[in-house]
This record gives sequence, structure tokens and C-alpha cells, in this order.
Amino acid sequence: MKKWAVAMAAFLLLLSGCTNKEPVKKTVKEEKPNTKHENKPDDVVKAGPYFYPLTGIGTDTKPDQRAVAVMVNNHPKARPQSGLNVADIVYEVLAEGDVTRFLAVFQSERPANIGPVRSARDYYINLAKGLNALYIAHGYSPEAKQLLESNYVDNLNGMVYDGTLFKRSSSRKPPHNSYITYDNILKGARQKGYTMKNSPPAFTFYSVEESKNLTGQEAKSVSITYSKSGTFNSKYQFDKTLGKYKRFSAGEQTVDLDTGEPILLDNVFIIEAVHKAIDSYGLRDIDLQSGGKAYLLQMGKVNEVEWANKNGRIVPMKNGEEIPFVQGKTWVNVVPTNPGLHTSVSLSAQ
Repeated sequence: MKKWAVAMAAFLLLLSGCTNKEPVKKTVKEEKPNTKHENKPDDVVKAGPYFYPLTGIGTDTKPDQRAVAVMVNNHPKARPQSGLNVADIVYEVLAEGDVTRFLAVFQSERPANIGPVRSARDYYINLAKGLNALYIAHGYSPEAKQLLESNYVDNLNGMVYDGTLFKRSSSRKPPHNSYITYDNILKGARQKGYTMKNSPPAFTFYSVEESKNLTGQEAKSVSITYSKSGTFNSKYQFDKTLGKYKRFSAGEQTVDLDTGEPILLDNVFIIEAVHKAIDSYGLRDIDLQSGGKAYLLQMGKVNEVEWANKNGRIVPMKNGEEIPFVQGKTWVNVVPTNPGLHTSVSLSAQ
């Protein structure tokens, strides 16, 4: 009887010990995923047998999906926008006057909603063409209309699909309220018989270790002047903790309308290009073919480089060699040669 009591006591003690240890194991398992949401470079960039062509980030499956390039409104009445936070690359270029618009290119991620969508210009179309992207816009200039109607690039336009593929938001007024979902982009592509396979041509990227050892002048922030009023001026601030750049328009941080998530960037590429007015309204011809001066900001440092158009891709160059991007998201700002890169762009080590 005594032996039975001793055995039972030992069993209960062992059971008690197992019960006490179980929550500890569970806590450890729950803590691990949380570290993946800190947006640090080592967390976001992962190795894989394949990589996304526009971000360089590794993936376990071959990314054969086609890129989608959407014209996004940057008028103050269109801010904050939807979808920019998951774009692989965004090109910020002047439309008319001192008003900039965005060409947001999506391939590695699919936002639920994108917009407000704005009208096309021919130089934005050429950027989309260079990435073999399906081009999305709502409206067009005469030059852009001619390109789109000639089937120069696969496209969906809100002038044709307003109220069907494109929806109007009741919370904003035209022309700042046209939106399109990614599902409707895919639906429109099926209707038009466009393939959504064939990934875009890839950029070159540093390895994670190479990114940690980049050299250059310290530049924790950069400001870009597009307008005297400051309404369309852009600023990027490097966050050392995140290892990424935060973006600001007219002093306000750029965030996603639907999620509140901030725009976080790994590369800021600022290029100088010839801008010419082609009519009294202010439409422009912008030379995105000839190359020129540029700044490349990565990991809190800046290098003065050049840019070139390589088969439709705008890439950084130095001494005739293409410079890799840091793995992640990129924002490309285009400024006019008059007043020029050094006048339009202000760099600070703070």
C-alpha cells in the first residue's frame, strides 16, 4: 500500500511538472511570429530558389505573374491614396504645371483596392511598356489616347469601364474618386483576352550582406521641390531602426487610406530629365530615354550616379556599370533639368 502511495505521489508530481512547463513552450511559439512584423531588412528579405524581379526578395515559387501599372492621383484631394504601400516600384513624375502623379507598379503583392486612378500621359505609358505591364488609367491626353487606341500597350481605361470595372467613391468628388480593385483588373484582363503571365524583366539587387556594407555620403533625409507652394513637394526620412525610408507629401507622412500603413522604401532614386512643354495647357514631353544625372539613396547614404534607360527599365549607373538596388521597394522621382537636380533636391545628414 505504501509503495502504491509513493508511486501515485511521484506520478502526480510528474504530471504537475508537465502542466507547469506546457505554458512556457506555448509562449515561446507565440513570440516567434511577432518578430516578423518589425519590418527590419533581415526579417523581410528572405532567401529562396526564386526572387521577385522588381524587389529582389526571395520566394519559394516562381513569380511568373505579369506586372500591373496604375496611374494614381496625387492631388491633395486624392490623399491618402490606396494601394501605394504594397507597390514594388512607384514613379513620381510631373503631369501639368507643378502637379505630380504616380505610376504604381504591382507584381509581388496584390492590393485589394487601388486609387484614386487618374488619366494617362505618354511617358507613363512608356514606363509601363518597359516593364511589360498591364496599364491602368482613367482618361488620357491626346498623345496617350493615340498610343492606347493603337494597342501599343495592353490597357484598361476608366473612360470605357467607368461604373463597371472602375468604381466611384462617394467620399470624394470627381476627378479624385475613381478606384479599381485588383480583382476587377484581373476580370478586365480576361474580358480583353490579355495574358497575366510573364513576369517583368528583372532589376539587379545587392545581397543582404552587401547592403549592410554600402558606402556613400550620409543622407538621412532628402527633400524634392516640385512646387513653390510646397503642395507637391516630397520628402524621404531614413528610419535607422526600420532600415527604411518614410515618405512625406507637403509635410504629411504618406500612408495607405484603407489600412493606415506607412509607405516604407528601400531605395529612393531621383533622376534628372529634360521636360518640354508641348501646348498652352501645359502638357509635357519628358525624355526618359537619354539618361542623365541622378541620386541614389540606400541605407541612409547617398551616391551621385547617372541613370540610363535599358530596354525600358530606368536603372542607376556608375562608370558604365549598372548599380544594384537594395532588396525591397523603390520610389523613383523624376525632376526637370531646369532648374536641375542640384537645385530641386536638398540632402541632409540629419
